[in-house]
Amino acid sequence: MKLALKVDTATYRGTLVGVPRLVEALRQAEAQATFYFNLGPDHSGRMPAALLAASRKGATLLGRHGLATLLYGTLLPGPDIGLRCGDILRGVRDAGFDTGVQGWDRAAWQRRAASASPAWTARYMQRAVTRYEKIFGEPPKTHAAAGWQMNPHALRLTQRLGFGYVSDTRGRHPFIPVWNAEIVLCPQLPTTLPTLDELLGRDGCTLETVHEHLLALTAQPPPTGHVFSVQAELEGQQLLPVFEKLLQGWRNQGYELVSLGSLFEAIDASRLPRHELLQGEIEGRAGRLMLQGPEFLA
Repeated sequence: MKLALKVDTATYRGTLVGVPRLVEALRQAEAQATFYFNLGPDHSGRMPAALLAASRKGATLLGRHGLATLLYGTLLPGPDIGLRCGDILRGVRDAGFDTGVQGWDRAAWQRRAASASPAWTARYMQRAVTRYEKIFGEPPKTHAAAGWQMNPHALRLTQRLGFGYVSDTRGRHPFIPVWNAEIVLCPQLPTTLPTLDELLGRDGCTLETVHEHLLALTAQPPPTGHVFSVQAELEGQQLLPVFEKLLQGWRNQGYELVSLGSLFEAIDASRLPRHELLQGEIEGRAGRLMLQGPEFLA
C-alpha cells in the first residue's frame, strides 16, 4: 500500500516559502516525496488567463501567488529560481528527499509545449537539465512536466536525456507510453488522484471537507499504488493544514507515503503495460493535458 507524493514547485514564492514548509510537514509525518523544480525564470505573469483563473478555488490569486508573482515577466522581471534558490533546493536533497526537473520556464512551457517544435522543446528541456546539474552536481533522474503538458519531441527526450522514470501524465497506474504507435521506453508514473484545487468548489468540497473526499477515493488501494500531486504554491501555503490532515488520514488508512523513486523500485518495469497517450481534459482543471489512454494493442 504505497502512496507516492509528487511536489510541483513552479514559482519563486512557492520555492522560497512553500518548499521549506512542505519539507517540515513531511518530516513531521515521517513521509517521503519527490520534489520537481522549475529551475529558470518565474514568468507567472505570462501564464494564460484560463490557467490563472483556475487558481480561484480555495485561494484567491493574490493569496496563492502574491502580487509580485502575478507581475513577473510583465511589469516586473522574473526572478531566476535556480540562481536565487539553490541553497533551498539543495536543502531538500540534504533533508533526504528525492528531487527532479519540472522545467525551465513554467509559463512558457504551459503556453507552448503542446505544439512546440523539436528545437524549442529540446532547448527548454536541456536548459533545465543543465541547471539541475550545476545546482546538484549530478544529472536529474526524473522529470515531471509543468501542467502535464507534453508533446512527441518531449516524450522522446525523456528517453534520450536518461531519465529513469517520469511523471508527465494523468492516469490510473504506471505504464510505458506509446504515441501514434511509437513506443517511448521511459516509464510513466502518472498522477492518479485529483488535486486539491481541482476538487474545491465541486460536489460540495470546501476547505473543511476536501480532505475527506480524497480519503474516500483512497479507501481501497489499487495494486500499483497512488500518485498525488502537491503544489508548493497551495499545499505549501494556504492549504498546508488540509495537506497535514491528508498525511495523517493516509497513515491511518495504512499507506506508506513514499517518493516516486520508491514507488518505481517496487514495480517490475519490464512487465509494465504499454498504453497510448491522449490529450484531453480533467474536470476542475483548465486546458488539455496528457492522459493515459487505452492499452496498446490490447
